[in-house]
Amino acid sequence: MDIKKINTLGELKKSKYVSKSIKQEIRDNLIVKLKAKENPFPGILGYEDSVIPDTERALLSQHNILFLGLRGQAKTRMARLMTGLLDEYIPVVAGSEINDDPFHPVSRYALDLIAAKGDETPIQWMHRSQRYGEKLATPDVSVADLIGDIDPIKAANLKLDFADERVMHYGIIPRSNRSIFVINELPDLQARIQVSLFNILEEGDLQIRGFKLRLPLDVLFVFTANPEDYTNRGSIVTPLKDRIESQILTHYPRTLETSLEITSQEASISEIQEKRVVVSDLVKRLIEQVAFEARGSELVDKKSGVSARLTISAFENAVSAAERRAIINGEEQTQVWLSDLVGIIPSITGKIELVYEGEQEGPYQVAYNLLERSIRTQFSQYFPNPDTLKKKRTKEAAPEENPYKAIIRWFDAGNSLNNFFETRDEDKMQLLYKVDGLHSLVKKYFKSANERESALLMEFVLHGLAAHSLISKKVLEGKIEFKDLMGSMLNMGSRHFDEEDFNEGDFN
Repeated sequence: MDIKKINTLGELKKSKYVSKSIKQEIRDNLIVKLKAKENPFPGILGYEDSVIPDTERALLSQHNILFLGLRGQAKTRMARLMTGLLDEYIPVVAGSEINDDPFHPVSRYALDLIAAKGDETPIQWMHRSQRYGEKLATPDVSVADLIGDIDPIKAANLKLDFADERVMHYGIIPRSNRSIFVINELPDLQARIQVSLFNILEEGDLQIRGFKLRLPLDVLFVFTANPEDYTNRGSIVTPLKDRIESQILTHYPRTLETSLEITSQEASISEIQEKRVVVSDLVKRLIEQVAFEARGSELVDKKSGVSARLTISAFENAVSAAERRAIINGEEQTQVWLSDLVGIIPSITGKIELVYEGEQEGPYQVAYNLLERSIRTQFSQYFPNPDTLKKKRTKEAAPEENPYKAIIRWFDAGNSLNNFFETRDEDKMQLLYKVDGLHSLVKKYFKSANERESALLMEFVLHGLAAHSLISKKVLEGKIEFKDLMGSMLNMGSRHFDEEDFNEGDFN
């Protein structure tokens, strides 16, 4: 039988429909998914052995939940996916502001309607997509916003006393009855507002301007909070925290592979961009490594965290940088070169909070340094680590032959290479072939690489040697210049890069 054809309370009774609380409903549906070995949180990566099992245990226990973690850790997304554990449709008393259950009405409106019409009481069906409420906690949120307030106009029109429930204007929580309700950044909520949630969580009592209203709401509460907020902006008052049964700690991706999957899933790349721009695994890993370097940097505020949105935005910017260059040069297809990664700097500066020392360095300098550290870290995954070649000769074994000798000698001879940001792909490849020993080095370690892949790896070698201070790299207006290290030091000296000097800098 199509349940949506049931339109009255009497018909609902005959259908033998069983009413459940929202927490029981979610528990039953979760059990079904667990038995079928279905993932109740599709699209959430990296939480398979940590956050997801904790959340499943909390839902089986019919708990209200607090997700505690730094920004960009999918806390709100976890809450939104819980709607998938709700029944597809539930019956509500038609016209009810708070989604009254026809079998267990709680509002004066529903009680009076059922008393007057009995089995002829009209009902309507509510889809699970409508059973989700969300509020960002800000200092200006009031009790009236969340709980409700007395409506004097209603009282006057209906000629009722202010203590009468019918003159009440319901807030967002009562309107989320029989739904999932999320309060994001809970510590930002003023303490006196948090106090108003006590009885709702525990007893279902609403307190409006001194009038006690017994309204047993049926709500699954999910709260999110950032540990940083406990000291910077506020805290969760202890009695409220005590009433939230399960506190679940979230975390950033623990492996580069997981981070790669998340970025691939979340990045917004158009079909046109996908056809025009090829992004190698090397470039993807360099972008992801930036976030890992930032999370370990002494210049970045660890309490604030480094959101997964950094690498998502950086990936999108890298693709757009390559696309822009291809459009300017009239090229049908291109790839993301390492020189294009200059275009991800705005994605880094906008996603990190710096400590005092980082502020002294400047956000742009810190961002470039993180990119350089990413190149340095990943370089040893593709080519011999230059640091190991600097070790002294031991009695047991001769030092490994330096595979970069020819390249370094070419620069030491006074040669330089100017890698312009808007150079055509063919011109860039021809430029890279001029460096002695560069192509043969790449072919030694990557025999099966095609021409474009080899060229990208050749460019990577130059950036990697610069990151290990074996040659000089300067980011100038419109280009990156590679020279010998000693000559560059004598001619230019060292200098810092800051926002005022965005177009020119020395990053050695």
